[in-house]
This record gives sequence, C-alpha cells and structure tokens, in this order.
Amino acid sequence: MIPLVLDGVSKTRGQGPRAVKVLHEISLSVNAGEFVLLEGPSGSGKTTLLAVAGGILTPESGKVFLDGHQLHGNSRGLDRRRRAKAVGLVFQRSNLLPQLSIRENLLLMGRIAGLKFEEACREAEDLLRRLDLLKLKDRYPHELSCGEEQRVAVARALIHRPPVVLADEPTGNLDSRAGQIVAESLAELAKVRNSAVVVATHDIRIASFASRRIKIEDGRIQP
Repeated sequence: MIPLVLDGVSKTRGQGPRAVKVLHEISLSVNAGEFVLLEGPSGSGKTTLLAVAGGILTPESGKVFLDGHQLHGNSRGLDRRRRAKAVGLVFQRSNLLPQLSIRENLLLMGRIAGLKFEEACREAEDLLRRLDLLKLKDRYPHELSCGEEQRVAVARALIHRPPVVLADEPTGNLDSRAGQIVAESLAELAKVRNSAVVVATHDIRIASFASRRIKIEDGRIQP
C-alpha cells in the first residue's frame, strides 16, 4: 500500500475576482521509506500542497489517499481521526506547548493519536534516546536551544509511528549545524520507522538526504 497518494488535486484561494488557483491538478505518490523534497520559490504552492496532503485543507477537485483511505469523502470527524493516526507534522517553528515538559509534549501527541499511555511512554523514551534528548526530557521548551526544540518536534511527529510525515521548512529558523542535525534525524528516523516523508524547503543543505526531489512552480509540478 502506498502511504500517500494525490490524484489530480486542485486548490483555489479566495473567491470571486480575487480567487487564485494555487494548485493545478497535482498528482503525486510517495512510498514508505521515501524522503521526498518539495522545492520551489515562495508562493509556488508548497505549503498548500502539504496542507491538502495532510487533510488540513480540502481540495476543490481530485482525491487524497492517506494510508489507503480517501479523505474528504467521509465525515469530518472520521477524517480528523484518520489524519491524527496517519500523519506526523513538523513546522518551521516547533510549536511545543510551553507549560509542558519535553516528555509531556510527546505524551500528549501520543494520546491525541490514540496510543495507550504505556505505549506512548515507550515510544517517547525511544525517540528521545535516538535523538540524544533523553537527558532533557524533564526540561521545558524555553530551556532548549532552537535546534533541540526542533528535534523534539521531530520526535513528537513520529511518536505514533505515522505512515506519512509532512514537514514545512523544518530547518528554516536554524543555523547550518542545527539544520543538518534536524534533517539527518528526520531522514534517519523516517527510514527506521518506514514512513513516507515529504519536506517542503528552500534549504539546499537537505538535498543530500533526499531519495527524490520534486520542483513546484505556480502550483504545478515541473518535469
């Protein structure tokens, strides 16, 4: 089964004379274990494509399949539950909850995705160990560097072993060394956990980790 499939997806922003077509009949599939870079200038449609792929936005036409299930064809509640289990999200900012410790941030995501408490604890411990963050598990986000925060965000996205991981400019706020570590961590963990990964980025430093690179311009995938 292919974890992520987009079939002829189109998306428009705005209405009436101000409407702008952001995606034009995008078709794309990403296999388990693939690390795909989505490259293109600002305004090319990268972020919108990730939002549609993750079930956050609904396309006007076309179909989105996550882990073999079609989104947007069922109730919103069912879509939300499937999305929570099937997708891990990493953004440019870590978006960690400041009032929770690092470990608690991970456990909360595990709970949202439907993991039992004991299972979430095991997964959190394993991910923090792999990311060399175990010694920081009881600290709070404001006590971490930007690079450490973003590695925690990677762990949070992967705690429920999602078949699909979507990352939007995950190294955009990091210096060269921290960005390299975050990209390497994401690529390695996704491979170990056999996730299909799509990373939207301007950061050419990540290119060495990609199994495939896709360029998008004006809402169209370029040959």
